[in-house]
Amino acid sequence: MQQKNKVVIRVLLIALPVCLALATIAGLQIHAMQDAKATTENAKNMNQAFDQASQQFGVPVALLKAICYMEGRLSNHGSAPSIDGGYGCMHLVTNSFETSLPRGIDGGLSAYLTKNNRANILEKAAQTLGVTPDQLKKDMATNIRGGAAILLGYALLQSPNHTAPSSLADWYGAVAAYSNASTQSAARMYADHVYKLIASGFSATTDTGETVTLAPQPVQPHVVSTGNTGGDKPLPQGCVDDGKTEFPGAINCIVDPKFDCKPLPDDAPCTYLGADRPKEFALNLIGIHDIEGTAQNALNVFQDIQSGVSIHYIVDSDGTVYQMLHEKDIAFHIGNRWYNEHSIGIEHAGFAATGFLWYNATEYLASAKLSAYLAKKYHIPADHDHIVSHGTVPSPSLATPPNHVDPGSYWLWEFYLKQIYAQDPAPTKAKHQRDTHVFSLHPDTGRRPLGQAGTETAANFNFFYLYNGPNTRSGLISRLAGDDITDETTNVEANISYYSLAKVPDQAGTGNTMYQIWYSVTPRPTPTSTPTPIASPTGTVVPTVSPTSTPTPVATPTGTVVPTVSPTSTPTPTQPPEHAILAWLAVPPGSVESGSAGTAIALQTDGSAVAKVFGRPTASDTNVIGDAPKNAVFVSAFTVIEDGTHNLWYEINYNHRQAWVPATEVSKAPVLP
Repeated sequence: MQQKNKVVIRVLLIALPVCLALATIAGLQIHAMQDAKATTENAKNMNQAFDQASQQFGVPVALLKAICYMEGRLSNHGSAPSIDGGYGCMHLVTNSFETSLPRGIDGGLSAYLTKNNRANILEKAAQTLGVTPDQLKKDMATNIRGGAAILLGYALLQSPNHTAPSSLADWYGAVAAYSNASTQSAARMYADHVYKLIASGFSATTDTGETVTLAPQPVQPHVVSTGNTGGDKPLPQGCVDDGKTEFPGAINCIVDPKFDCKPLPDDAPCTYLGADRPKEFALNLIGIHDIEGTAQNALNVFQDIQSGVSIHYIVDSDGTVYQMLHEKDIAFHIGNRWYNEHSIGIEHAGFAATGFLWYNATEYLASAKLSAYLAKKYHIPADHDHIVSHGTVPSPSLATPPNHVDPGSYWLWEFYLKQIYAQDPAPTKAKHQRDTHVFSLHPDTGRRPLGQAGTETAANFNFFYLYNGPNTRSGLISRLAGDDITDETTNVEANISYYSLAKVPDQAGTGNTMYQIWYSVTPRPTPTSTPTPIASPTGTVVPTVSPTSTPTPVATPTGTVVPTVSPTSTPTPTQPPEHAILAWLAVPPGSVESGSAGTAIALQTDGSAVAKVFGRPTASDTNVIGDAPKNAVFVSAFTVIEDGTHNLWYEINYNHRQAWVPATEVSKAPVLP
């Protein structure tokens, strides 16, 4: 568990000093508060918001831009909190926020409260500005003003005569305090990163397409004394650069053995399960995540024994790799017991909904080196079936909510896997017999970051949608998450293989090709129209789910049209079963690779109309998550033996996610022309 207030320093403030700081703001900035409403209304764009917040509170524009870019990439992420409860691009934290994390070995999602010893900055900023916390969460200009108010409060509190710093260099202590870090080393690391951004400058695009530029400003910050951190570069509490990590070059943040659940009573807080892998459990997979925040946000959570979650590695935007857990131990990271037992997890700085603002060539390369190392060490095939997204992992049962959707539609799988293959020596790929009906998507949008200097743009959107008929006017198949860009119920991601029963040009004239595949859906309780029958190549008539509305399109800065972002809703306690149907996947020109990885298999039954499909390779009806008609054809990338048995299981690409069927339900797929 983290140390609590063992070291008292000027830059680390707790709740009472925060209140005093904000009271100071209220007294010294009373006239600015009186015209706060006018200030917000006058900020017609983000650049004006920075300028006006700077004028109102005296905080340098460079600081506001740097923090907004570092913490939020100039986005408020649909008003959703970061992993540790920060809102908006200024990351205004609250100590009462809740989120859902796949806690424990079984991966059930449950509410996680942030640490109560952290200051409720969001509420204090709202009181100071005379606005509601909701306004700070949703309105970018108000969020920036809130951050400026907090920065000024910290600066005034640190000043002996309660005056604001006279130069940019003198704001270092206030920036360190603004980090809300629980240790001096973490606060210094945060402030150093902000000043590094100011020195290098940046030019980036906001959610609305506006360009925000920070010109490079060489500045030597006046570092407030924060004690000896053991090196030139400050590291978070509990982290050392001692060369004792398994992955060479990683920072050692391996958590204390007291976080291990194995020796503890069932009701004791813990975050991982000590094991001796791969002796106890084969290591088949690498799990790719995004943090829903920064690396520092992730460190706050994974070093908290109360969180109930863990990870093996964290990769920061700048390529820094932190090791949090020994590879032999089982992390609680991916929302499914079997996948937890058989995988190594890697978190990445970023948000799924706005990944194009975060993922960059440096982060991809650092992660690719790590994944290549793990793949070679544990003989894991380097493909997207074995290096999985959290978003391609199924829920283990219908009793648990739908699994997470990270790293999302902006993670460039084609680019990432090529980086992995480029490592020397290169990891191996799985070998399969070639079948021209097995295909995967390798779109231009996933081949490289389309922005400057290795950054992405919104045009890197990398999900592809399924429709009820062989044209894109037929409507999307059943969609459960409204217009949420992170929704995975109607689409696939790149580098995953499916079996095509038929393909035709899009009758809507888009230039796309429509591929008919088996894909499972959760039908709406009340269909909005009569299902339309579609004849399969074998003559079987399969009803499809009634059309639903297409996501509301928005024009991105590059002109690409993608679904809009909406906040992710709270998971329901249970979910209905999935049912496989025939649907039509819209594929852009030049995006298909035929004869891709995987083996086509047809499902058989023991006399029933449908075959059972499981959330993990375990012979228990509690793990049944859906079904598929007899002779439905799926692609299987690999097989496993059920732990403790001789039962053979086939992995299948069931929808956007993987699923499992026992060998007793499998036969060779029919040969199609």
